[in-house]
Amino acid sequence: MSHNLACYRCGAALAELSLPLSRHDRCPACSADLHVCRMCAFFDRHVPRQCREDGAEDVTEKERPNFCDWFKPSDAAFDPARKAEADAAQDALAALFGDD
Repeated sequence: MSHNLACYRCGAALAELSLPLSRHDRCPACSADLHVCRMCAFFDRHVPRQCREDGAEDVTEKERPNFCDWFKPSDAAFDPARKAEADAAQDALAALFGDD
């Protein structure tokens, strides 16, 4: 089955990965773990525990692989504005400390 998933961290297409995502799946472009809260359709940074599923266990590290039974990959997990902020911060650090 075809899907339009993109990595939550870098935005790379994940079409070559089959669903359901395994706990061991990683982004082919940036090596980010993919079975993580940040990649889930229930992830919402504006609600308590950052999860809209009341039955899900609390996961403190949202970018680490987990065993959540409620995990459902979101095709809207990538946030270009967040990526732009992270890139700008990385560039500022490189300018401050050198890129060596």
